[in-house]
Amino acid sequence: MKIRLQKIIADAGLASRREAERWIEEGRVRVNGRVEKRLGTLADTLEDRVEVNGKLVRTSEERVFVMLNKPTACLTTTTKDARGRSTVMEYVRGVPQRVFPVGRLDYNTQGLLLFTNDGNLAEKLLDPKNKVERTYLVKVRGVPDEKTLGRIRRGVRIDNIPTSPVDVRIQRVSGKNCFLVMTLVEGKNRHVKKICEAVRHTVVKLQRTHFGKLGLGELPLGAYRFLSLREMKSLERLLPREPKDRTAK
Repeated sequence: MKIRLQKIIADAGLASRREAERWIEEGRVRVNGRVEKRLGTLADTLEDRVEVNGKLVRTSEERVFVMLNKPTACLTTTTKDARGRSTVMEYVRGVPQRVFPVGRLDYNTQGLLLFTNDGNLAEKLLDPKNKVERTYLVKVRGVPDEKTLGRIRRGVRIDNIPTSPVDVRIQRVSGKNCFLVMTLVEGKNRHVKKICEAVRHTVVKLQRTHFGKLGLGELPLGAYRFLSLREMKSLERLLPREPKDRTAK
């Protein structure tokens, strides 16, 4: 959320608001590398780089994104499980900021799960209307023929509700099973499994490999890492640009 520069400086404990206003007028404050002398200037420390006398203003609200390679037999929840089952929060205990999962992966699904403290961006990434793609490697029983793959691509019906089209291809065949690469924009409960069950190919193993263009790379199972600023920007670029307010002066 954008707030006045003097409040950002005061909230960071650097000076009183009146002193912060004097610093701004003296040209000692920069926003994204540019000197700002207007007292009405707004900024968001989750999005903008605010500096005073050349030093970055840091707040407890500093935005972070974390990528976890989630293991199986693990719940995606921020609270303890009443049955004592493992949760994803146990794997990100070393993150100093208070973060939460961006969406969820089912108990027995493994792979790429994002965490953040930026609720606004997380909500936009999960909104189906923004069509942010997630890619899965899916091991299924049997080998679907081209007609079946066509059904998946066009969308199937689950509980009498049509799914959005899914990009799907066979990666490889393994005996009586095969591995599918499926890319979709919906993230409903057990969605991939239900799609495969609808065409009579039971899921044996499920792994999310990509969120947008972010991939797991060499991240070990059960490990996490922080996203770089460049990677966080790549997530923002997945979203449609918001129209400018033509009434703004």
